[in-house]
Amino acid sequence: MPKTKTHRGAAKRFAVTGTGRIRRRKAFRAHLLEKKSTRRTRRLGRTAEVTGGDRRRVQRLLGRS
Repeated sequence: MPKTKTHRGAAKRFAVTGTGRIRRRKAFRAHLLEKKSTRRTRRLGRTAEVTGGDRRRVQRLLGRS
């Protein structure tokens, strides 16, 4: 059976930590920032963890189990 290939688009968007958690960027930080409060944009700048049903899907795209 051939090796599973990593989805390159997913690989650019997600990062796996040393403990195996998957990190992602938050949405709504790309443009139209003038109307958003500084507090909000600062909070959106942090990374978040992929949870729930998305976690299994992202793991598969990244070629992890």
